[in-house]
Amino acid sequence: METRATFAVVPATRVKRQPGRASYDRLKAYAILDEALYASVGFADGDTPCVIPMAFARHGDRLVLHGATTSRLQGMLAAGRVCVSVTLLDGIVLSRSAMHHSLNYRSVVVFGRAEELTDEAEKRAALAAIVDHVLPGRSAETRPPNALELRATRVFSLPIEEASVKERSGGPLEDEADLELSYWGGVIPVALAASPPVDDAKHAPRVPPPRGALRYTRGATK
Repeated sequence: METRATFAVVPATRVKRQPGRASYDRLKAYAILDEALYASVGFADGDTPCVIPMAFARHGDRLVLHGATTSRLQGMLAAGRVCVSVTLLDGIVLSRSAMHHSLNYRSVVVFGRAEELTDEAEKRAALAAIVDHVLPGRSAETRPPNALELRATRVFSLPIEEASVKERSGGPLEDEADLELSYWGGVIPVALAASPPVDDAKHAPRVPPPRGALRYTRGATK
């Protein structure tokens, strides 16, 4: 089946607040998902709403999530609909007015029902994708899961079909009457920055850090 370039707009994904900042472009959503290091996974546990941050990966047109077989989240993923969201912070927007302060950001929200992966090859591929999402190429430079670890881990695949993007960029939106006030207005750019790798203090590695860790970057100042 051919992948649509844009997501169909459904009630769950339609952006109602500031719709001009919304997008349903698939490639834009994928770029944000690929840049984000973690996702917040929301679900309802009876009458209790829960949101749990966790590692994830985009594997083609699906998100892959994993966890211990005994975890509450894994049971909820198997039971009903979930919401997965990521946000990238690009700047702090300072206005001359307290009420016009804001953030520059890029975000994606995905709704749907996750499907558990039970085929061993599919589970291994999904878990490798999560490892490589954290550091590209890392799955080839580490021990793969053994049989016991695979049995203790549930892996779920969520189709990226009910999704929307929302983003803000640029400077503050000022009221005309505030422009003559003696307060600073502008943007403080924000970007995720990695420090040099630190060796395991208890068990000294026998090899240098992976090359990817030495040049690790995630995102850029907007």
